[in-house]
Amino acid sequence: MKDLWFALHVRSRFEKFVETHLEQKGYEVLCPTYLLKRKWSDRVKTITVPLFPNYVFCRFDLNNRLPILVTPGVNGIVGFGKAPQTVEESEIQAIHRINAAGLSSQPCPFVSVGERVRIESGPLEGLEGIVTRVKGQDRLIVSVSLLMRSVCVEIGVYSVCPVNQQPPLSRPALLDAAIL
Repeated sequence: MKDLWFALHVRSRFEKFVETHLEQKGYEVLCPTYLLKRKWSDRVKTITVPLFPNYVFCRFDLNNRLPILVTPGVNGIVGFGKAPQTVEESEIQAIHRINAAGLSSQPCPFVSVGERVRIESGPLEGLEGIVTRVKGQDRLIVSVSLLMRSVCVEIGVYSVCPVNQQPPLSRPALLDAAIL
């Protein structure tokens, strides 16, 4: 059976720990992060935090899941009932490409309605997601359906076109969002 991507639910703040242990066991693991500025009473510090708190993505054969489940910090495999569900390969590749492009990304609320678009140029060319505008900035939202979580990244408005059409979107056609 082909190895597929699954989302693992992990203990709070154990994402990096689980990622390291699974990599040492030889598994392909993804735990994307982003930079966050935290303010304490005496200073402001930039820290690295998981893009999907309490979740780590791992590629493995479902028939050989015991080594995954006994890894310290792993609570279980995300699914419906007792049936684990796979994460779409295209969603994992989209997250990989956003990280590799080095663009500033951050978590955002899951969006299930809106205009679905494809990036036509630039480092994210070919990615599909939902376009929105937040505080005058155009952003692409890429969602991981199984977790009902999303990531948004700033994009150039003229580099997108609707998935079901060929011409690029114009600014007035973009979905305006007051608050995400």
